[in-house]
Order: sequence, then structure tokens, then C-alpha cells
Amino acid sequence: MNKKTLVIGASLKPERYSNIAIKRLRKYKHDVKAFGLKSGMVEDVSIDTELMPYKDIDTVTLYLNPMRQKPYYDYIIGLNPNRVIFNPGTENSEFYNLLKQNNIEFEVACTLVLLGTNQY
Repeated sequence: MNKKTLVIGASLKPERYSNIAIKRLRKYKHDVKAFGLKSGMVEDVSIDTELMPYKDIDTVTLYLNPMRQKPYYDYIIGLNPNRVIFNPGTENSEFYNLLKQNNIEFEVACTLVLLGTNQY
């Protein structure tokens, strides 16, 4: 099942986990949107440098450390995704509580592992 996914913290650098996640999500035929500091392409996915009002986002997967997440809280909640994935290094109890208050599920997990084990 295709889960439209927004990767926040997307990087053009091939060794970065966010970059690998974009490629892996596409390999599994998920529709991918990406937001990062530098615009460019990762395979067929364009990285946006402005926060876009995406529709029908199923999953937001985070690749930003907790200190850098705060400016995006309202934006992510406003997208009303079904879930937010906190990849290793992004764990943030303050944000978990905000998501709970807005009835948005979250997982502390690795997107790459979830894809590789058919749990995405």
C-alpha cells in the first residue's frame, strides 16, 4: 500500500540516512515529498526548501535533531499526518506530547528498518 511520506531533514548527500530513506521509499513505490535546507533532486524526488501545504500525507519521517524540530511542530501538526516517525537521534518527548494532544500517532523507529521488515 502506497503511503505518501514527507521526509523532513532531507539531504542531497548520498551517505545521509535521509537520502537513503528517500531512495528506499521510492523503491517500495511510496509517493515521497521532501523538505531540506538545500534544493535538488534525489532520484525522482525534488527537495523543497519551503514548507509546502502538502495534502494527504500519511507519514512524516524526521531526520532533524530535537533542537531543530521546534520550528516545525505547528507545520507537521497542521499536515495532520496519520503518524510521525522519529528516526534514531530525533527522539523528542516534548513533540510526542503535542502529537498525542492532536491525535497523531508516532513511532520511535528507523524508517529503513520498517521498510526492510515490511512493517512500514
